[in-house]
Amino acid sequence: MNNNTSTVTTAARELVAKAAEEAASAFEQVEKTARFNQEKVLEAFWAERVSEADLHGSTGYGLSDEGRDKLERVYARVFGAEAALVRPQIVSGTHALKLGLFGVLRPGDHVLFATGAPYDTLEEVVGIRPSPGSLAAFQVSHSMVPLTAAGEIDVDQVVHAILPNTKMVFFQRSRGYADRPALPLAQLAAAWQSIRQARNDVVIAVDNCYGEFVEQREPCDLGADLAMGSLIKNPGGGIAPTGGYVVGRADLIEEAAACLTAPGIGAEVGPTQGFLRLFYQGLFLAPHVVVQALKGSILAARVFEKLGFSVLPKWNEARADLILTVRFNDRERLLAFCEAVQASAPVDAFVRPYGAPMAGYASDVVMAAGAFIQGGSLEMSADAPLREPYIGYFQGGLTYEHVYIALERIATVFLDM
Repeated sequence: MNNNTSTVTTAARELVAKAAEEAASAFEQVEKTARFNQEKVLEAFWAERVSEADLHGSTGYGLSDEGRDKLERVYARVFGAEAALVRPQIVSGTHALKLGLFGVLRPGDHVLFATGAPYDTLEEVVGIRPSPGSLAAFQVSHSMVPLTAAGEIDVDQVVHAILPNTKMVFFQRSRGYADRPALPLAQLAAAWQSIRQARNDVVIAVDNCYGEFVEQREPCDLGADLAMGSLIKNPGGGIAPTGGYVVGRADLIEEAAACLTAPGIGAEVGPTQGFLRLFYQGLFLAPHVVVQALKGSILAARVFEKLGFSVLPKWNEARADLILTVRFNDRERLLAFCEAVQASAPVDAFVRPYGAPMAGYASDVVMAAGAFIQGGSLEMSADAPLREPYIGYFQGGLTYEHVYIALERIATVFLDM
């Protein structure tokens, strides 16, 4: 497949149509979740009396920005938290996670990663790979507890691994670039309960990227102290052009705000310029757009199964994040997949993706993302580290119809190989 004008074969159209018929029964539950979450977001808007005047933003220091402060109260309500920090100055999910980590941890503290190794871009933040300014450079130590062979939290080992100086136990909800399932909130909450019984003073923190609005509750609803993520993923609804959030206990949010700006200034400053309208509207749209992506993921899982590939999760399994993993076991097939995704994008469809070094990653990475927002992975995209077993990570889709059309083209490629 050389470009987006390649002919879709009759066989590919029939395969995707049949997959859509078979997968339709799985759409009902995610649509029910979207309605629940849409009402939750609306109730937060109503409770905070969001007005047109809140949408305009501020300049300079951003002092007395009521629209910004109200947005953060809305986020706190939606995410079941005491307080929130929602800012355009938070440039990525990794940046939001860094604020949570550095806001809590001090020299001599220990952080325990309870879901195996953290996502690749956190390796340098933590100091797993040496980097200037890492937690390790500030004498914060870390350890990890792998998931079980079944991909579940090894709760007994996590509790056993908590040290006297453990300040934080960290959980990654999504699979990241690991070959394991995303973790449902029920499993996370059960682990948190066991940790609280053993050590009630540790901070439970969650990498919430790709998980927002996939279920009807969020981590802080179920006992997490902190949850962090990016606005160019789920909660930005596909239109937030930048930004990130940290939600949780009010004292911890204050520490994160001091880390973002400066001690003594904290959350009082931070201009929002023209971002507030997009942040509010993106949050309003998020429950609907997330379910569009979930429906696309369900359909994609069935299509790839029909093409003979192993996928996780399967089309009829419950979702805990947006990501679908497809095991190709072959570099060329993985690259062909990414090329087909890129060729089906609304932007830069004529571009051919290839593997290259990328900041924060140990392996070369290939990314297919013809998106309106650079790196906006709520939009349909695919990426992968170029290493065995050559697993592709497919996510997003602002509309189910876009994913459907793209899958016809992807199926054409693999039926012809």
